[in-house]
Amino acid sequence: MAETKPTATASAVKASTSVQPKRSSNIISWLAPILCIIVGYIIWRYVMGDPSGFSKPDPEGGFWPSHKGPIGQFHGIYEGGIIVPVLIGMFVMVIVFSIERFLSISKSTGKGSNAEFVRKVQYHLANKNVDAALVECDKQQGSVGNVMKAGLRRYKEMITEGGLSTEQKVAAIQKEVEEATALEMPMLQKNLVFLSTITSVGTLVALLGTVMGMIRSFGALGEEGGAGAAAELAIGIAEALYNTALGIATSAFALIMYNIFTTKIDTITFGIDESGFTLTQSFASQYK
Repeated sequence: MAETKPTATASAVKASTSVQPKRSSNIISWLAPILCIIVGYIIWRYVMGDPSGFSKPDPEGGFWPSHKGPIGQFHGIYEGGIIVPVLIGMFVMVIVFSIERFLSISKSTGKGSNAEFVRKVQYHLANKNVDAALVECDKQQGSVGNVMKAGLRRYKEMITEGGLSTEQKVAAIQKEVEEATALEMPMLQKNLVFLSTITSVGTLVALLGTVMGMIRSFGALGEEGGAGAAAELAIGIAEALYNTALGIATSAFALIMYNIFTTKIDTITFGIDESGFTLTQSFASQYK
């Protein structure tokens, strides 16, 4: 009987957990890119393509009016073609998801320094005051605090658990920390895939617009010929390069924001790892 009791208790510990899964919908995340592309089209069609910005506007309008003679470079971007609204939409997408990630990661970072928070918890655990450590977790209000709180609850249970060895108790605490971490990480990394995708795809989409513009320009050169056609070719090349400029700017912005957010996530992850190590080492040293 002495050998079966710890096994039964260990199974019960593994089966139960204080960590509850976080529910969140991805509908808005997948709807946002569509809305951003629509916004990009509206900016291209009705702002850059405002008839007052062209010397020869197309009075019929429609989905893609054939305005000529842009007044200024801003309206000249309109003649970059139908790829331009896609690039503008992608740029808006980067802004939207950057704001969303900034707010979400800032909330997950919590209040104060993670290093200072871990030191306070270490101090309370050294004095065997688990309740005070839990209070510190409530004050922290971030991912590190959430993981630490889940581990501390299991830590507190293991103090009074008499059917397990120290190694089994430490393993139970570590398992609780791992489960809490597994639930926190997806929330930190959510929507970063859009920024990483735009980083690589933005330039390719811009290159597609540039190639399409060059095809139209050389097509006009072949049909007309002469000095007039050469002028049209130069204008066409300039218009095509608007796509390249927009794509490079969008990709660069997305790359910068992606690196900023991944750096912040790495800092939070380090704090989570440190909190788990603190709990297991503290229990192993004080409750042998």
